[in-house]
Amino acid sequence: MKILVIRYRFIGDTVLTIPFLRNLRRAYPNAQIDMLVGPVSGDVLLDCPYIDNLIYFDTTKKHKYENTGEEKKNFFSYVKLLRQNKYDKAFVLKRSFSSAALAFLAGIKERIGFNTEGRGFLLTKRILYVKNRHEIECFLDVLKADGISARDNHLENWISPKSEEKIQDIMSNYDLSEKQKVLIHATSGNINKQWAIENFAKVIEYLSNEKNTRVFFTGTAKDSDVYDKILNLINTELQNKPINLCGELSIQDSTALINKMDFVVGCDSGTLHIAASLNIPVIGIYGPMNPKKWRAWGEIHRPIYLDLPCIPCELRKKCDKNYACIKNITPEMVIKEINSLIRHCEEHL
Repeated sequence: MKILVIRYRFIGDTVLTIPFLRNLRRAYPNAQIDMLVGPVSGDVLLDCPYIDNLIYFDTTKKHKYENTGEEKKNFFSYVKLLRQNKYDKAFVLKRSFSSAALAFLAGIKERIGFNTEGRGFLLTKRILYVKNRHEIECFLDVLKADGISARDNHLENWISPKSEEKIQDIMSNYDLSEKQKVLIHATSGNINKQWAIENFAKVIEYLSNEKNTRVFFTGTAKDSDVYDKILNLINTELQNKPINLCGELSIQDSTALINKMDFVVGCDSGTLHIAASLNIPVIGIYGPMNPKKWRAWGEIHRPIYLDLPCIPCELRKKCDKNYACIKNITPEMVIKEINSLIRHCEEHL
């Protein structure tokens, strides 16, 4: 049996496939299970034991976190590749019309996926996509529709020994004794999901000067500019200067770094899902997207969002409220959750 799982593009979405992949492997222990993933984002699964091969689907430059600078291939080159691989079954976890068309044109006999974007005729099994259901549970619905039981739904992740060694070397250069370590993640693939940089500045100042915390930043080299702007907004001297590692770490390296954190504070992004997969507490700041679907998965995490009638708009239309959903979340709200989380951790030591 040769099985293809299709879920390319976006780090967070890729992380959220892990429970699906684990249950799929349990059902088919001897099958060849390959996964079609996006460049860069797919690297989060490089050490996943439930997959035999990753196939990188690289056709577009539009997403900043997936633009590798390498020459892009066209859609039909992947049709040809997948047809040559002769898969028996495809689970199309991506909801786009083109992803279902890809499986159809590749001649894959069984094609199971969500009945979205008018693509149902391209699938052999069509599953209802529930908008107010967490994405992990929606993925598992696809398995169940194919007669496969989902025995568990927890996230997990794997640390590359090479990345672990690299992060250990980096952290040995700093005095981290008796300090909490917190990753601040202020960027997202869509700017309208980002919290104001002046708010992050207030949170970082509080963590550094009031909580004796060492703050870390990760992301692309271009993301570094955002963190420079944040630090320039802080007028007082910080007791603990943040450590900016933007542009220096791979996805695997960043995963190893996040695993060293006491908690993560950030806007809606793939980084929060990586943290959740490592069981690192997350304080997530959510705006226009549906927190029921996209919040960090697990009881230990603390999603912050406003109860507005326009949420979620899913960024599908122009906002006539100037993105009040994210802009009206205050630093005080986030600091309150930070203090509550720290107290909870201290009580359970």
